[in-house]
Amino acid sequence: MSDIEIPEDHPRYESLLTRHRIEDGVDKGITSRQGLIAQGRGEAFDYLLGEQTIPSADAAERAAAAHLLLADHPVLSVNGNVAALVPGELVELAEATGADLEVNLFNRTEERMEAIVDHLREHGAEEVKGLTADGRIPGLSHERAKVDADGIGDADVVLVPLEDGDRAEALAAMGKTELVVDLNPMSRSAQSATVPIVDNIIRAVPNITRHARELQDASREELQRIVDEFDREEALAAAERAIREGGDE
Repeated sequence: MSDIEIPEDHPRYESLLTRHRIEDGVDKGITSRQGLIAQGRGEAFDYLLGEQTIPSADAAERAAAAHLLLADHPVLSVNGNVAALVPGELVELAEATGADLEVNLFNRTEERMEAIVDHLREHGAEEVKGLTADGRIPGLSHERAKVDADGIGDADVVLVPLEDGDRAEALAAMGKTELVVDLNPMSRSAQSATVPIVDNIIRAVPNITRHARELQDASREELQRIVDEFDREEALAAAERAIREGGDE
């Protein structure tokens, strides 16, 4: 973390802390410069949501936890912004759900891939996929199509936070159950998701982990009920209402 200190009673404390994490990510070679722009765009939507987890987002996070617990092979996809913002939280979610971690980048270089893998290991990850890159996402060109065949390529459920729209659509076309964290309910990523989670990733990932731990002893029937009762269209509509009305659904 940079040596700029932010007082915890600052009204923008969480927002400023997040910005500095992204800046540090760029300095460490984890986050691309384009990631700074993406962070700012997401922050604007979070401001409109009242910088809070709205009830429909919490329901989506619970449904996401149920999907991960029911999955045969769940995978958590990690890009540069995600690695900078919630590396330890992702490791905890992987442990709570038995999911694999896989680094997957739009602006892919071997140097960035290795930096993110090392960063996740520094935060407790034992195994991180993504470097093998022996599989491809159909319908995408160049480096952004690369995945591990025994990771995202073989996954039935994939958490794809802060994902590019065309990649999210391509993963959905592969038949994956997609859990998408995106602060813009109108984005292609959110619109293509099985479970669109309209929340800030720094709140969403710990919330999914909390729900997963609460549900760890639930029966498959109970988990399936949670999955079946989740209404993605209503979740998106509720998020749009909250944005229009300043955080009130």
